[in-house]
Amino acid sequence: MSEHKTRGARPTLEELRAVAQPPSVVGRRNSEHWAGTLYLRRMSLHFTRLILPTGISANGVTWLMILIGIIGAAVLMIPSWWAVFACALIMQFQILVDCSDGEVARWRGTSSPMGVYLDRVGHYVTEAALPIALGVHVDGGPTSIGGWTTIGALVGCLVLLKKSFGDLVLVARLYAGLPKGDESQESTAARSAGLRSIRSVLRFFPFFRAFVAIEFSLITLLAATIGLVLAEAGVVDDGTVLAGWLLLSLPLALATAAGFLLMIVNSRRFDA
Repeated sequence: MSEHKTRGARPTLEELRAVAQPPSVVGRRNSEHWAGTLYLRRMSLHFTRLILPTGISANGVTWLMILIGIIGAAVLMIPSWWAVFACALIMQFQILVDCSDGEVARWRGTSSPMGVYLDRVGHYVTEAALPIALGVHVDGGPTSIGGWTTIGALVGCLVLLKKSFGDLVLVARLYAGLPKGDESQESTAARSAGLRSIRSVLRFFPFFRAFVAIEFSLITLLAATIGLVLAEAGVVDDGTVLAGWLLLSLPLALATAAGFLLMIVNSRRFDA
């Protein structure tokens, strides 16, 4: 009998946590920044326990995550502070659901390559769509698309490039007949002492995380809120601060993509 058939659909939180949130998951160095070290993993377990009796598959939960990301970006296109606020909340919910799909898969023993693929698709789509949506927002909405949307689209392209640089390491190793490799500090560290020093400094100024869905939505909400307050005070025009954030995001995205590529080619990721 397969493992997922031996586990009930109504586990206790303690039973579910033991299987769905092992140390190997909650201790991941990069992907658990919000999910593990802060609060979303604590909430996701309740959501997972709620949806298990419905019979929805882990991949079905991932499709839900993708849909939520698209909805969040679509909402951001509306030229309103409330739309920015709603987008930030939706991005929180998306990551919670992103935690839950893996928990469902681990509980039922149904982890699969398709699940990994769909998860990557979800993050690619969401993180590229958000800056494009912000550009539409600054332009005045979907009926007023113009230059700011173009800037948002350029940022979205750079975000896609940066994400693809990491995944292409796995493609290159596969084509070379090498195993997957790992993400240990030793293998990802730059060979150059100078680049290692720069990377150490950047830990205190992690601008490269600005294009992750939650961070981007929260920075956008902060910019929109500051802009609203300053506009009410007559200091700046409405939308000026958001436009400034979008404009700043272009060189930041370029630096992030270029820096990531440089770190990869200078690392030991391609060693046998």
